[in-house]
Order: sequence, then C-alpha cells, then structure tokens
Amino acid sequence: MHIRPIHHGDAARLAVLLDQLGFPSTEREVRQRLDYWLGDRAGALLGADDDGALVGMAALHITPLLEVTGKFGRLAALVVDEAVRGRGVGRMLIGAAQQRARAAGCLFVEVNSSNHRESAHLFYESLGFTDSRETSRRFVLPLTGL
Repeated sequence: MHIRPIHHGDAARLAVLLDQLGFPSTEREVRQRLDYWLGDRAGALLGADDDGALVGMAALHITPLLEVTGKFGRLAALVVDEAVRGRGVGRMLIGAAQQRARAAGCLFVEVNSSNHRESAHLFYESLGFTDSRETSRRFVLPLTGL
C-alpha cells in the first residue's frame, strides 16, 4: 500500500468511492471535477493504492490566513473503500495530507464531518483532531437556485 497523486485515470474508481461516501457521481462528473482539482495549485488529491487498485482518497486544499501569518489545510473529502476500512488506509492518507500541509506552511488542518458519522468523529479524534463545536460554528450560504 502506498500513497500517490490522483490522476484522470482514477475517475471511475473515484466515482465508486464517492458513492460510498454518500455522494453518488458519474465518471463524467468526476472527470470534470478532476479537471478543476488537478489544475488548482492549492489543491492536492492523494490516493491510497493497493497493488494498482485505488482504495482511498483524500482531497486537501491549502488556504492562506489573513488574521495571522500562515495557512491552513482543509480536508475537503476523505474516503476509504468499505472493503479495506480498519486496515490503516485512512491513517496513511491523513498522514500524507499532514505532511503536504506542513510543507506548505500550514498551521493546522481542519475537516468537516456530518453529525451522523460518529465513527468518523472517533477516528479523527484518535489522530489528534479536536472537536471545535465549543469555540466555533460553521455557517453555509447556498448559492444554487438564487
């Protein structure tokens, strides 16, 4: 098992992984998203490769901070194939994302996780992430349908 960059040839497998994450997507839709991500220098798509099979993915985006000197990394997505969960793949992906964020000058990495994903919350906490509900809130303004 090793971590490698995601490429356009991963679109079909990414569609399967995104469906497992709860975001059904066609291969065509994934290819369009890959066009954006692979062209964005602030983004990194990391794949977990198990003997040629993509079994996990982490999407990291680096954002500069204005209020202090530095940047932060946001894990926009993390998914591990249901068939290999519990084998350390997610830990490897998070580790690779941390290395990438640290090398880019990030002060921290954050991740959002839906309230119903309690096992994911425990996983993130086991890696040292802290739940920031007590100190901050997330507000979303939909821009579709306006």
